[in-house]
Amino acid sequence: MSFTKFSVSTLALLAVSATAAAARDEIRIVGSSTVFPYTQAVAEQFANNTGAPSPIVESTGTGGGMKIFCGGIGEQHADITGASRAMKASEYELCQENGVTEISEAMIGFDGLSMAVSRTNDFPWDLSLSEIYLALGAQVPVDGEWADNPYKTWDQINPELPAVEILAYGPPPTSGTRDAFVELAMHAGCEELAYVHDGGFDGKWVKENCSRMRTDGPFVEAGENDNLIVQRLEADPNAMGIFGYSFLYENLDKLKGVMIEGVEPSTDTIADKSYPVSRPLFFYVKNAHRGVIPNLNEFIEEYMSDDALEAGGYLSERGLVALSDDRRMELQDAVLNGNAMTAPE
Repeated sequence: MSFTKFSVSTLALLAVSATAAAARDEIRIVGSSTVFPYTQAVAEQFANNTGAPSPIVESTGTGGGMKIFCGGIGEQHADITGASRAMKASEYELCQENGVTEISEAMIGFDGLSMAVSRTNDFPWDLSLSEIYLALGAQVPVDGEWADNPYKTWDQINPELPAVEILAYGPPPTSGTRDAFVELAMHAGCEELAYVHDGGFDGKWVKENCSRMRTDGPFVEAGENDNLIVQRLEADPNAMGIFGYSFLYENLDKLKGVMIEGVEPSTDTIADKSYPVSRPLFFYVKNAHRGVIPNLNEFIEEYMSDDALEAGGYLSERGLVALSDDRRMELQDAVLNGNAMTAPE
């Protein structure tokens, strides 16, 4: 497959930025902590195959990565950003304002948002989405009123759950994992509450009232370093962690997944959509840097290779749930040819 033929305006932009951009030898990649291990694996494979310098991959969080990526064109700006959600309209507008006008979007596969505990915790955890919301939401129904969350232990929510303190380590607001968890778990769990669905509250009300995580102790923001959450779960067997499935997959010797609605997180349950908290993963390419930053095109070719992306490829061995063959081939054609994304709605 051939790379795209850039428009006159893009070629002019390349001409302006080429001198600065060419001063940098390493590809620079920022973004999601969830996408980070997949991109790092591709970077290592690319360096081994080509002998070129290994790309610099930074885990900045999805939101932080978008700000860096959309900062502009040239050697001081990142070439690629990983994202555990799709680019927002506001982020696309920021890119456009800063001259980042040609962007390729790559949905590389799927991931589950896992809740996990230490393997030394012997309780058979199985939580409903409403129980997750009641444990972690800033406000919940209390005696028929919407009020600050009073629950301190799991058995106060459901007497069949253990009488241990609620403690969950999770991502900060800059993380795409946090955005996805709020949408897929918190909003969905809130909507299951009788107070909400019997009260006739709509999606706008849910978004406005059910998006905030607790700040009184049971939910702890653990930064963008998911490995730190793993360490904390090892130290406290009653604590839970919230992160992408890849981190659970990589640490199955230490951790076990919490079932949600009776379904355990796994590559199979994420692929068949039976696991209720799953999401697509992305990366975004700054097309104006193609052919300017050394080896960027070759790195993109490695990321789009069958060896990386197909079921059984080296990324699926690290926990990525692969696209279907048809969707993968469509992705490869679009990204390798530098097709530009349209503005998000």
